[in-house]
Amino acid sequence: MKIVGVSACITGVAHTYMAQEAIEQECKKRGFDVKVETQGGLGIENELTEEEVNEADAVLLAVAIGIEGQERFEEKEDEGRVLTVNPADVIHNPAEIIDKLVALVK
Repeated sequence: MKIVGVSACITGVAHTYMAQEAIEQECKKRGFDVKVETQGGLGIENELTEEEVNEADAVLLAVAIGIEGQERFEEKEDEGRVLTVNPADVIHNPAEIIDKLVALVK
């Protein structure tokens, strides 16, 4: 399974990067291909390419604010393959959140 995501929190510091790490660790445990873009205090890092978004089975948006480039995910949203959660939720319950994301694809 291939997953892409974006993490962004209000202050753009701790939760942005903690959510990224939680998503990556849980996906790697499951053998999933994963890439998470961060939109934090340092700007956009690990930016997703159009090709990566198009090839993804699902998109996880761990965001507490509006993000740049939201329109990149419109096609996946139309397919019902985008899950939006609060960054804190994925930090505290990464397995549960990834289970919900996987359920969108099946």
